[in-house]
Amino acid sequence: MSATIIAPSLLAADFANLQRDIEMVNNSEADWFHIDVMDGVFVPNISYGMPVVKAIGKHAKKPLDVHLMIVDPDRYIKDFAELGAAVLTVHYEACTHLHRTLQAIKAEGMKAGVAINPHTPVSLLEEVIKDIDVVLIMSVNPGFGGQKFIENTYKKIQQLKEMILNNNAETLIEVDGGVNAGNAPSLVEAGADALVAGNFVFSSEDPIQTIGNLKEVTV
Repeated sequence: MSATIIAPSLLAADFANLQRDIEMVNNSEADWFHIDVMDGVFVPNISYGMPVVKAIGKHAKKPLDVHLMIVDPDRYIKDFAELGAAVLTVHYEACTHLHRTLQAIKAEGMKAGVAINPHTPVSLLEEVIKDIDVVLIMSVNPGFGGQKFIENTYKKIQQLKEMILNNNAETLIEVDGGVNAGNAPSLVEAGADALVAGNFVFSSEDPIQTIGNLKEVTV
């Protein structure tokens, strides 16, 4: 089995020392930079906009995994492609014409991701699962870091994995929210391919070691 993708979430980084934290991720075993863009409308928080994403991209030596928690994400697809996003994830709940949005993301040369909130069933993705490169399962309610992990997530991962296999899709399953050393093995066992970790990484005494420990989690 291929190694689990680890994507530290820069929402939990020290914004006063952002370059330092980016270099730390560069020097670690992490695979992607997870970047949460929030608009204060779709979620009750505002994170950072394009100038900060541009600054991150200037120093990051690993792919940018950009998660748009915004209304009307279609307006910004081209912008994030130009900023160097490798994966662009939109919310199912924010897209009226999801298939069209996925095609637009791919047309810009990015991998297309779809995030689903805790209350959204994975079955709603069945019609487009072969068009999705990454499904991001939110294991907390989106908007703020440091929330408690929602236990129903394991069941959703298993259901999604079954759907992917049944449709001969190659979609990756990413999990975001409350991920730590305690639940990572169970998440991977349930079928997760990629783990987003924020506070668990950046508030640890040795973030590089913490990322390394997560990277070693396999089934």
